[in-house]
Amino acid sequence: MTVTAQQRREIFQRAGKCCEYCRFGGGRQPLSFHVDHVIALKHGGSDDHDNLCLACAPCNQHKGAEVAAIDPLTSEATKLFNPRQQKWDEHFQINSDASLSGITAEGRATVLVLRMNEEERVEQRHGETLLGNYPCQTNS
Repeated sequence: MTVTAQQRREIFQRAGKCCEYCRFGGGRQPLSFHVDHVIALKHGGSDDHDNLCLACAPCNQHKGAEVAAIDPLTSEATKLFNPRQQKWDEHFQINSDASLSGITAEGRATVLVLRMNEEERVEQRHGETLLGNYPCQTNS
């Protein structure tokens, strides 16, 4: 990765120290964040500011270099959610149990690929919701 220290600081500030995919900010939990290439370098992405976002470790690890997936509702190929070009609230909803649902093809595919509803992650979100720390609000 060739992201500079300055870019990293700018990405953290723009994101408000929130994962731009699942909106987890850590609250009282220690959380490691990664600068993610929305479009991976191997797929022609760049280190430009408009191709970088902040991702929590689980979202980043599950996403990897993926840029598309199969929508579990329609079984059609779709791009994954792009936090630089799309609005989170138009693609996801937070359910009363702290699980996330995709409300578009991109949202549904992203929830699936990034494994946003793994039991441990939902439990963390639920706990942070009770503390008033979830969802974290990004600055973008």
